[in-house]
Amino acid sequence: MSKPLFFFFFLLLLLFFFVICFGDNSANLPSICSTHHCGNSVEIKYPFWYKSATTPNQYCGYRGFGISCSNDEPTLPLQKNDYYVKNINYARNTITLVDIDAAGQVCPRARHNVTFEDLPLNYTNSDSNLTFYFNCTTNPFSNPMRDIKCLRFDTLKSYVVMGGSGMEDVDWNGRCKEKVVVTVMMTEIRNRGLISGFGGAMNQGFVLDWSTVRDCGGCEAHGGFCGYAEGADQFLCFCSDGSVRSNCNKDSRRVTLKVVIGIVAVVVVLGILVTCGGLIYCRKKIPTVFLRSNNQDFEAFLENHGPLSVKRYSFSEVKKMTNFFKDKLGQGGYGIVYKGKLKDGHFVAVKVLNASKGEGEEFINEVASISRTSHINIVTLLGFCLEGQKRALIYEFISNGSLENFICSQGILKSDYHLGWEIMHEIAIGIARGLEYLHRGCKTRIVHFDIKPHNILLDENFCPKISDFGLAKLYTKKESILSMLETRGTIGYIAPEVFSRNFGGVSYKSDVYSYGMLVLETVGGREKDEVGTNDSSNEKYFPYWIYKRIELGNESKLYGETSTEEKEIVRKMTLVGLWCIQTNPSDRPSMSKVIEMLEGSSESLKIPPMPLLFSTPESPPLCSFTTSTA
Repeated sequence: MSKPLFFFFFLLLLLFFFVICFGDNSANLPSICSTHHCGNSVEIKYPFWYKSATTPNQYCGYRGFGISCSNDEPTLPLQKNDYYVKNINYARNTITLVDIDAAGQVCPRARHNVTFEDLPLNYTNSDSNLTFYFNCTTNPFSNPMRDIKCLRFDTLKSYVVMGGSGMEDVDWNGRCKEKVVVTVMMTEIRNRGLISGFGGAMNQGFVLDWSTVRDCGGCEAHGGFCGYAEGADQFLCFCSDGSVRSNCNKDSRRVTLKVVIGIVAVVVVLGILVTCGGLIYCRKKIPTVFLRSNNQDFEAFLENHGPLSVKRYSFSEVKKMTNFFKDKLGQGGYGIVYKGKLKDGHFVAVKVLNASKGEGEEFINEVASISRTSHINIVTLLGFCLEGQKRALIYEFISNGSLENFICSQGILKSDYHLGWEIMHEIAIGIARGLEYLHRGCKTRIVHFDIKPHNILLDENFCPKISDFGLAKLYTKKESILSMLETRGTIGYIAPEVFSRNFGGVSYKSDVYSYGMLVLETVGGREKDEVGTNDSSNEKYFPYWIYKRIELGNESKLYGETSTEEKEIVRKMTLVGLWCIQTNPSDRPSMSKVIEMLEGSSESLKIPPMPLLFSTPESPPLCSFTTSTA
């Protein structure tokens, strides 16, 4: 039997199993989707649903309407921010929300605008907007205004006015650092005034309605529980006898839940069959998420792998923020990076990905991995754009560029500006802390697979930030060895086990190897001209060149004219780098051990064995940043 035919029959068997499994569990859905209570006041039912590990949200309510309950506090996430649910009025179809950041504070600091894109929610007539202008050097308005004393920062002042996100005529951008628009109910403002009452108004929250959502009254009137099939855009009424109808009276047309789910399963799996047939015919390997054409499926993919905490931009917004791609910062294997500016005045780096490169896998990797991170040594992803084949990533702007510029002759600063050894030492520790966070500190652990000087950015204080997660791979705490079908990374920094499993399993220790090569390159970058970077012999291979000088005690070429303290730093970094590039992954230290070694004394560090790969012709040349592969 041919492979395509075998694959076809396998999927038919999967279809049969899928329908049977879902049909057996259908009787449990009405009880799971029934009304829940959080605390003493808030009732959670359709179109909302109780968010827990066992709740099938694809049937109990609308996507994005899941309410969690922790310590009797109901919480509803809107985009990347959480809001307390103060009240739900099912008769009027309204929900009252309070920003968690403002709750209980006398002088709350407005931190973000309220957004609920793609959700069937609307503001009500009781709502109005307050516009805050923070950290102002002068009054942004032509008329005299009272500043908010409790929000002053040093000599900078803050102002608040009634109104929405308009006020475009106000020249605030050159006078204030930030503008935030929030929504409140106006009762507190009317009673106490704007300056005294804004805090109380923010604590009262704001009201949204869901008038566009299908009404549930007819279903509940006959003892049913309401639900919603997101994929089919279909209202469901779960009846006590296990059936699904438009409502549960005796005259309504009876359709069992088993049949409904079976039909949905047939449609879904037949769609998979058709798509896979096309893939076999075209012989292309396209990531599963991009087999679907609409953006909603992409968002569903991200939700299945964890919450999405970054903002989505349209491509027209990307063009505006980059001034139509005017200021190019750099170019890599997956796209071009431009300098941009957000509406609030903050500069950003916008990475526009090549439509034909990687079939979108690098986009998935970056958004799904870096959106989970929050660490001083990891670059911050602020947003993304996905419109068909147009993809872009919006990062915080890092002013000093990459580490590559400060250690290599090819760098833009060349030899005109070298960082001191103490700063280089702090940079090495910062990178190690960032990697330790990725390997151990995240809820979902991450292996970067492309650690190199080009992907280490330095801010205005030379604090390092790991960037470019296009080749990253997620793994759980239970996984010690990662399954990989391809080699990924940059030649010269790829660990030997990534090339060949004969050297061991692929794990976070592969990042440790890349880190070791980066540290050695940092140490030896100033003496690179002594190394013939294109010669494959042992005598010309850079790590071997360093190793022999450490082993023989001839380290003057590494130190140069430095103080005793600086010599200690260079020796310590060199030994740590050599330990990190050991051929056997188990011989390499973890990143927590690396930090301990870098912060300790070099006297306690032993010279490691010489790695076996020092004699291979594939040895990486110094300061050579080639295109990443995947």
